Amino acid sequence: MPTTSRRIRLARRCVIAAALATVAGCRSPQSDAYLLEQLKQMGDELNVARQQAGDLQAQLDSLRTVVAKQDTLLTRLAGMAGVPR
Repeated sequence: MPTTSRRIRLARRCVIAAALATVAGCRSPQSDAYLLEQLKQMGDELNVARQQAGDLQAQLDSLRTVVAKQDTLLTRLAGMAGVPR
């Protein structure tokens, strides 16, 4: 059976451990606000990147259409001129 001094030391250790766990669990509202702002900015940047990717895809599709039309035109001209393709 533990002696009184051991009980006191055990109680002190439990109190200290509980205090440390409580302090470690606390978060600063300022750091939460900072984190929230960073996440918002990251979301905004991702949306900008998606928009740019969409614009680039539209340009690429447009260029493919132009190339296809030019290819068709050259094929027709070559056929009219009697040049084998």
